Amino acid sequence: MNEIKFTKDETDRIVSKIKSYFNDELDQEIGGFEAEFLLDFLAKEVGPYFYNRGLVDAQKIYTEKNIEAAYLLDELEKPIG
Repeated sequence: MNEIKFTKDETDRIVSKIKSYFNDELDQEIGGFEAEFLLDFLAKEVGPYFYNRGLVDAQKIYTEKNIEAAYLLDELEKPIG
């Protein structure tokens, strides 16, 4: 898996959310640099867990839809003879 990277806009939005969380929930101020450093840590250390969960969920849906498509194709089969 490649390293999880965000665009500048995504990073700014996430950093803003981290800063708000620290302020609102923990009653602590955190600077932009610290919030971005935390984001980098979370992306590197925790991100793969979320990424892998997303892959498992996608694989499950893909498998379910393939089974459904197989049944639909079977229904299209014409009787012979």
